[in-house]
Amino acid sequence: MADSPQVLAYYAAKGPMTDPGSYAWAFDALPRDIGALVKVVQGVMLHIFWAERYGVKLTEARQGEVQLRRVDQKLARLFELDDGPLTEPRAHERKLVGNCRDFSVVMAAILRYQGTPARARCGFGTYFLPNHYEDHWVVETWNAGEGRWMLVDAQLDALMQEALQLDFDPLDVPRDRFVVGGRAWQLCRSGEADPDSFGIFDMHGLGFVQGDLIRDFLAFSKFEVLPWDHGTGYLGRSVEEPSVLDAMDRIAALTLEGDAAFGEMRSLAEADPGYAEIVGGITGLEA
Repeated sequence: MADSPQVLAYYAAKGPMTDPGSYAWAFDALPRDIGALVKVVQGVMLHIFWAERYGVKLTEARQGEVQLRRVDQKLARLFELDDGPLTEPRAHERKLVGNCRDFSVVMAAILRYQGTPARARCGFGTYFLPNHYEDHWVVETWNAGEGRWMLVDAQLDALMQEALQLDFDPLDVPRDRFVVGGRAWQLCRSGEADPDSFGIFDMHGLGFVQGDLIRDFLAFSKFEVLPWDHGTGYLGRSVEEPSVLDAMDRIAALTLEGDAAFGEMRSLAEADPGYAEIVGGITGLEA
């Protein structure tokens, strides 16, 4: 079902987070080549944790830009900082501040606007620190020519690639270098990997892996939540409860089936008692 017209059409359409709204015009002149689009995104966005590598000392207010949930909000702020076209790279201090989720969501928004199936994926990158699975987001886009989904890490510009000494193409990230939430959950549950090796900063463990699993699961329904969203619906369930472990096992398996489980995943999400609160709460917020 990976090339099902229904599935591809769903991911080629905008969602609540990826709707450019009144700023749709800004996407009209953008290139369609993946590599060129990645450069456009990198030319207007600055990663919050890498800012000082580019000589930028962020104020608290500028750091707060990572709280902007929707792409239309991001574009509004971006054009406040610099009203040039998106194809015109900004000086680093005039770029929109974001994180890996933001790079991925903006990239997905552009691809969907162009009619290309795309979805954000939440999981863990193995290419940031040795023997560590770093909390991370990428975008997954449909390669029609090859008939497959491919992972694209839109934040990895030349500086990052050199600093990380990458041994792969960030426009086609190998599946063992970016481990999606469901696979990470299964690795931890089976004992193949230590849950404490998954996380970011001082946050790690099975509960952290569960969070990324649920964020990835929600992204399949085009609700790309913030990395720190928690406490509602599936995101509020503790791994200390055996029934929760069983539910997470099922969700992990479904996300790994991907398009083959498209209908079941959407039905499961919408059947969750907290789903309406998750969706309503996120889409109803202004920031």
